Amino acid sequence: MALPEIRLLQAAIALAEELNFSRAAARLRIDQSTLSKRIAELESQIDMRLFVRDHQTVELTEAGRHFVEDARSAVLYAERAVADARAALHGADEVLHIGRSAFADPYLVTAIQSIQLPLFPCLKVRLSSNFSHELARMVAAGTLDMALVISIPDTQLLSLLSIAEEPGYIALPKSNAIAGRAELNLEDLHAYEWILPERHINPYIFDMIQTAASTKKIVPSDTHTFTTAEEASALVLARKGAAFLTREAAWRISCDEIAIRPLVEENLKLVTGLATRADEKNRLTRDFARAAGRKLVKVQHPPRHGKSLAC
Repeated sequence: MALPEIRLLQAAIALAEELNFSRAAARLRIDQSTLSKRIAELESQIDMRLFVRDHQTVELTEAGRHFVEDARSAVLYAERAVADARAALHGADEVLHIGRSAFADPYLVTAIQSIQLPLFPCLKVRLSSNFSHELARMVAAGTLDMALVISIPDTQLLSLLSIAEEPGYIALPKSNAIAGRAELNLEDLHAYEWILPERHINPYIFDMIQTAASTKKIVPSDTHTFTTAEEASALVLARKGAAFLTREAAWRISCDEIAIRPLVEENLKLVTGLATRADEKNRLTRDFARAAGRKLVKVQHPPRHGKSLAC
């Protein structure tokens, strides 16, 4: 059986992630009819139903879920092969593929990019961004050498070096009665409207928040979700609710109308870590991870124009 072309795998991946033909087609910069033809061609070629769809909804079959998970790795390996070849063409002896959470503080990424190894003077670092649980999966699968992740569950497949531990942050209107407090806990947010990041952004954090609230018998009056800090900001102002954010996301929406307060909950701290494979044998990866660990644990948050999040 002939292997599917990359364009067909990319079509399946986009549709699986969007579960919407219009959005998936726009993401691939093709029209919906072309996307439909590619999905049909792929399913015919592998003789397998990957999606169940009608005029309104698209859902992955169980076979489709497994297929797309491995298809992501296949596409990443192909992209990595091309990137490595181009790097070699331009004089790089070695290439490290490092992932970073989209919500990781940029100062950590800058610190990683500044690392130099005497034994690898022509080393090139190639960065890619994704959600933490996806980055962890990619490191375990070998499509990434290491990744800067936020709050992932323990697994025997990965070694995780803790870099920083911080509270989450709550964004709420400054007109809110509890906005004058220096810090907040979950009890303060009882019966408020909650604005949470979509579960697929970080299932582990999403479930931690729900578990902590359930344990304390805290119930929001309503729940909304967002995918970007800017969406959270709009929801805070429109719904007068409380949004749960990372420190970096909180800085991005801090303004005269929105107060940002740390969430003081022992069970809801966000841990930034450097993930590598537990059985990593490559010397370059091991040396870089050690150097990154030494450097990152010493790096402090840079000042933000003298402005405090709790102002």
